[in-house]
Amino acid sequence: MADMTSTTETTAAAAQAASDTLAHIKLTETFAAHNYHPLHVVLASGEGAWVTDVEGRRYLDCLAGYSALNFGHSHPRLVERAREQVGTLTLTSRAFYNDQLGLFARDLAALTGKEMILPMNSGAEAVETAIKVARKWGYLVKGVPENQATIVAMEGNFHGRTTTIVSFSTDAVATAGYAPYTPGFRLVPYGDFEALEAAVDETTVAVLLEPIQGEGGVIIPPEGYLQQVRTLCNSTRTLMMADEIQSGLARTGRTFACDHEGVVPDVYILGKALGGGLYPVSAIAADGDVLEVITPGTHGSTFGGNPLAAAIGREVVAMLQTGEFQERARTLGARLEAGLTALIGHGLDEVRVRGLWAGIDVSPGLTTGRHVCEQLLELGILAKEAHGQTVRLAPPLVATEDDIDLLVDAFRTICAR
Repeated sequence: MADMTSTTETTAAAAQAASDTLAHIKLTETFAAHNYHPLHVVLASGEGAWVTDVEGRRYLDCLAGYSALNFGHSHPRLVERAREQVGTLTLTSRAFYNDQLGLFARDLAALTGKEMILPMNSGAEAVETAIKVARKWGYLVKGVPENQATIVAMEGNFHGRTTTIVSFSTDAVATAGYAPYTPGFRLVPYGDFEALEAAVDETTVAVLLEPIQGEGGVIIPPEGYLQQVRTLCNSTRTLMMADEIQSGLARTGRTFACDHEGVVPDVYILGKALGGGLYPVSAIAADGDVLEVITPGTHGSTFGGNPLAAAIGREVVAMLQTGEFQERARTLGARLEAGLTALIGHGLDEVRVRGLWAGIDVSPGLTTGRHVCEQLLELGILAKEAHGQTVRLAPPLVATEDDIDLLVDAFRTICAR
């Protein structure tokens, strides 16, 4: 009788949990705009590389908030620093100084090797800030005639969702219905240096690119391309602006993806992991001859540089200075690459890996990237498709070797079906 009661209670609990999942999904779909197409899982807690849903099932998080969670969920060091600051001072606005921003600015400037930073909140805001700085620099320093500044960007880019940024996107889903588009941008194929060289002229104030295109499916440019861009920008007196929002802060095995070619851009654009997955923190970093074109009243943000953001960001910088997370990305990434590469021709068509960041093109026989992500979900893995046949992976850098092996085993299982 006791066993029957226990079984009945377990069945009832499982039914209630499933009902909770559906209830949360229904609430979200009813009251939140449908700008995402989530997998059917409702997450309730997370620690390290793992998350737990409302039904008690655990999943290895291999998306990590699009690289915002490089240090995993609820990293104790970051949580403790945030808790301390929350109880002290969270917001002053930039109408006043606070005792956290200067320290954060100093340390982030040192990490990037730049003289100054300009703090914002979201990644898109950081990109918008870089665009404004480049245009103003072009007019005040380079001498481009007013209203003629152009910025060269790359096809397949993803820099955010604002109206200006989608104006130079080549993703029809992201741009449709948002015209008229902001002028002043030229697009060239990513990795095609000859096309880039032809697009740069006396009106060009900046070349804006991702050192690795994340949203596009972890697309790595040809070897030497970033060096060519750097040389071109030097010779044409053009700013090289590197969007390291997804690729930076240890994700690729180096502090910045540009480091793989020994290239230093004029402007670093940073976000996501800069807030440790706890809080929106972004910034651009550049030398004074670039950032000093920004003067009081010409750019700002109520929350940009607030004490809580600065405290968390400074702790992230301190964690990166040890080199531990860069090394973990290199070691775990090599393990992931070896495991996935063995599946090429057996369900996978191509594997692109840089650090602990991977783009995987699945064979048409496995249907689509979305379908593969749905199968991964059943196996306890959270991942996200990029486009069509591509799945992208970005596990937290605190993942273990066993976690990576579990991920590879999940792909092996899917490929064998």
